Amino acid sequence: MASKTMINLTRMSKVFQPMTTGLPDTGEKTEICQSHKLMINYGIIKPVSIGMYALLPLGMRILNKFISLVDKEMTNLGAEKILLPALTSTSLWKKTNRYNSNKDELFTVKDRHEKEYILSPTYEEAICDLISSTGHISTKLLPLRLYQISSKWRDEMKPRLGFLRSREFIMKDLYTFDSNLDNAQSTYDRVCESYNNIFKQIGIKYEKVIGDVGTIGGLVSHEYHYISDVGEDTILQCPSCHFSINQTISKTTSCPKCKNELQQYNAAEIGHTFLLNTKYSQPLKAMYMEQNEMKPMVMGCFGLGLSRILMLTVEILSKNNEIRWPVKLAPYTVCIIPPKAGSKEEGASNYVERLFEILCKRDIDVILDDRTDFTIGKRFVFARALGYPYIIIVGKASTRSIPLFEVHDINNSVYNELSLEQISHYFDNINFKN
Repeated sequence: MASKTMINLTRMSKVFQPMTTGLPDTGEKTEICQSHKLMINYGIIKPVSIGMYALLPLGMRILNKFISLVDKEMTNLGAEKILLPALTSTSLWKKTNRYNSNKDELFTVKDRHEKEYILSPTYEEAICDLISSTGHISTKLLPLRLYQISSKWRDEMKPRLGFLRSREFIMKDLYTFDSNLDNAQSTYDRVCESYNNIFKQIGIKYEKVIGDVGTIGGLVSHEYHYISDVGEDTILQCPSCHFSINQTISKTTSCPKCKNELQQYNAAEIGHTFLLNTKYSQPLKAMYMEQNEMKPMVMGCFGLGLSRILMLTVEILSKNNEIRWPVKLAPYTVCIIPPKAGSKEEGASNYVERLFEILCKRDIDVILDDRTDFTIGKRFVFARALGYPYIIIVGKASTRSIPLFEVHDINNSVYNELSLEQISHYFDNINFKN
């Protein structure tokens, strides 16, 4: 009879992971990249229509880990989590003069009363309407920081490159409200530092650049980018002081600080911050009360493209048709591979429970490749391809008088043979927590 700890062990044979050796025919030609192909082929996502994807169980685990990381950072920032309706009345967008200028990219629907709604690509109008509907806000509540993690929609003319340019995507939106511009600037700086913390935990080098306010508007804007050949932006950066700016708003090719020639990089945007001032709060009456006077709150909005970031981590880290995940985002941190059924080492399968207990005590998530009709070698190749950061093999060395187990650190290409006691110390020295 299985122990209580083993009952909770995820078995690979039970995971819904439809895999393919090629991309499905969607009826339209679409530009693809390595991450797009790998995530489909290995059952992380599945195309359901042009520019729209289902997140499969492993994909959902990765997303939920990312959400947990973001939630913790937002809590540290003092932000509160909400969820707004996906549909926003077009009347709100008309009040801010954004409806006509963005109409070509909006999905719109009408209800039975002929009232028109937008499948929201962004939520500035919706959050201001929510604030306005609650009446005036007391200064005691300021600064107010509200965020959500939800789907957003854009009717892309040519969806391509998976989540890099999709019609439905997942974002974290934070909206902040302050009493004046100085306080709003202080909030803006704090949120940017919070974003720095999130990207540092992911562990991929990122660039913060002066950005274009675009159709969102506002006084100040910064973009976060990963340098990548699949990126659709071009950023300019000084090799000395690292001054960085989006090429679309740069009026010079030399650094304004140290006069060096700016270097050009292809980059993919993963986050965007805006100091909005009162662009939305004024027309939509998101007000606060001060000395018996109603005043519009000064806003900031801050977006993180979660689905886009997940895709780009695969694009940047993966190699040789093998996915690589940052340790904190991998679907499972450790994959255990027991001996092949009928092999000389089959009796060592009893150690799987001990290994699982060691990892479970450290709150490390584990998947067992219980498909023992396959060789250890074949399952090892598969686990590497899926990007599990650590693989523990119960092989020949496990039959020695002091049993040893192969521990593979895949991301760092390091291999050790360790005893059960050594494995305990090994995983004590690795930071898996968000």
